[in-house]
Amino acid sequence: MNPLKTSAVFARIDAVELSLCLACNRGCHRKRIRQFFAVISRLGDGVFWYSLMAVLPIVFGAAALRASVHMAIVALAGLVLYKFLKSRLVRERPFLQHADIALGAAPLDRYSFPSGHTLHAVGFSLVALSYYPQLAWLVLPFAGLVALSRVVLGLHYPSDVLAGALLGALLAWISLTLR
Repeated sequence: MNPLKTSAVFARIDAVELSLCLACNRGCHRKRIRQFFAVISRLGDGVFWYSLMAVLPIVFGAAALRASVHMAIVALAGLVLYKFLKSRLVRERPFLQHADIALGAAPLDRYSFPSGHTLHAVGFSLVALSYYPQLAWLVLPFAGLVALSRVVLGLHYPSDVLAGALLGALLAWISLTLR
């Protein structure tokens, strides 16, 4: 992919999304909101999902190992996919591009497209729910908060989050189809 063409496309998309980014990022100026979403983001960085994978066999028995391994495979595939895309598409994070967007938590890397946090949140959620639909009350709100946290904290544009969600859903769907 030609980085110059990609950056021109992202510049046009950034301009369209800027007002929504600014509106979401206003929460970053309030300490409690910023702290809340920073904790959600940190938990969504793997802590919540890996804890869930460890707890499933304790709660549901040895048969839940299959679900945990399935989630781990989706996690690995997601990691490879989003790192590959970020290294090729090189979309700068909103707080780097726009001085009006406050940074609410330290980024894991420089680039924003797609959102790896959201990709994993959606992928993990769909796989977990395919085995244990009764966990919807827990994983769906958390996945939504993870996705929202990325924009509130100035780390992603809404399209980064949408792309991450679509890729996570696609990975989960492929893995469930192959199961």
